[in-house]
Amino acid sequence: MKPFVYETMYILRPDLNDEQVEQSITKYETILRDQGGQNIEIQNRGKRRLAYDIQKHREGIYVQMNYEGPGSQIAVLERAMRLSDEVIRYLTIKEEVKPVAIAETPEPEVEEA
Repeated sequence: MKPFVYETMYILRPDLNDEQVEQSITKYETILRDQGGQNIEIQNRGKRRLAYDIQKHREGIYVQMNYEGPGSQIAVLERAMRLSDEVIRYLTIKEEVKPVAIAETPEPEVEEA
């Protein structure tokens, strides 16, 4: 089965300290690895202001994860986020993977005599 490429963006509560943020990131990375996730890239986007209040929070700590793997891992990851008190929002999207175009070499021109 061909692995798909996914992106998960989640927002952590703004009152978490740096150590708690790192623990959360490691926790979700471990869940992905246990479920067969590969090429996991994590970007901590830091604390940012939310467009609207979520659970009475005006700010949140944004974390973005890009990874490959089977689709079954998404349900396990999102269930863990849903049950967690530290995650206030999450969203997973499946990225479109464009096939790699083979560079076309121009045909050699034949001179007519």
